[in-house]
Amino acid sequence: MGSRASAVLPLHGGRAPRWLFGRMVRLAACIVEVVVGEFGVRGLLERLSDPWFFQSLSCVLGYDWHSSGTTTVTCAALKEAVNPLGLGVAFCGGKGKTSRKTPEQINEHGEALGLESRRIEELVYASRMAAKVDNSLVQDGYQIYHHTFVLDEGGDWIVVQQGINEGLGNARRYHWGPEHGGFVEEPQSAIVCDSRLGEALDMTAMESGGSRGACVDLACENPWRLRRMMADPVAARQSRLDGWSGRRCLVMPAGINWGAMRDAYEFQPRGYEELVGLRGVGPATVRGLALVAELVYGEEASWRDPVRFSFAFGGKDGVPFPVDQEAMDEAVELLRTGIDSTLVKREERMRAMRRLRRCVPLIPE
Repeated sequence: MGSRASAVLPLHGGRAPRWLFGRMVRLAACIVEVVVGEFGVRGLLERLSDPWFFQSLSCVLGYDWHSSGTTTVTCAALKEAVNPLGLGVAFCGGKGKTSRKTPEQINEHGEALGLESRRIEELVYASRMAAKVDNSLVQDGYQIYHHTFVLDEGGDWIVVQQGINEGLGNARRYHWGPEHGGFVEEPQSAIVCDSRLGEALDMTAMESGGSRGACVDLACENPWRLRRMMADPVAARQSRLDGWSGRRCLVMPAGINWGAMRDAYEFQPRGYEELVGLRGVGPATVRGLALVAELVYGEEASWRDPVRFSFAFGGKDGVPFPVDQEAMDEAVELLRTGIDSTLVKREERMRAMRRLRRCVPLIPE
């Protein structure tokens, strides 16, 4: 927890076969019940936001050999397994078009869990901001295409989402844990991938704090003046920064949303979260502001890639070996028997305590 670590997530095609996915759901239900029974819902959230637990869980469930499917299919299995159990926790969102249903599902499950409307609105905002941060503030070349938002009856939440880089042929997973200090300074508990980029703009890095402040100041400027500042660095009369400093060339993005900049000017954001939370402030605008902040104010953002550097039943592609369906079914049955036995023993203990209580006279105050 709290580290930006590594996992191998190559892009694999195909779908989870129905015979395997059904078993994944049943086994996931058993494992989740055991975890919640032993550590509570909070313990489940903490473990799912830990990349090592999540990766191991995916392997135990018998999916791909550390591929992009370890995220998408594992989350889908957990969602189908957990939502009907009534454990006080719910899964929302998913892959592709399903991810766009996240706000609707947060509202639905939030009401079912008895959360106040204001808290549900905050959770919808958290879901949107988590996706935006990993798409726009961490510019590592991975486009978010999978977003799973998990909430509990206490209003706590985590996010497990994944981005894709077709050029590199792999995926990158982003974990957000239940302890949140905000959305703009290293909010993720982990970012996992098997490759590190030579350069990636990371506006969430602690060392980008000065740049974030300068970006807010710039956004509060008249957009006409800001646009002129953004045009000047690429004017023919100016030399390139890397020509004399030995540093990289700062290339201004062409797709800055000037409508969003006008909105920011009228809104006058008080902080970086308010700025990037505005509709229309996307990767190009974030990058453009960061570059001008460095050129005008000397406030440099971090360009260091934030990523850092077991199978139980087999994998669907037969790697490292084919799924042993019989063994998987036996494991489900064994776990289910243990869970049922625990529940019975717990009920027996409760009945014994009630009987004992009737035998003990009340002590007067």
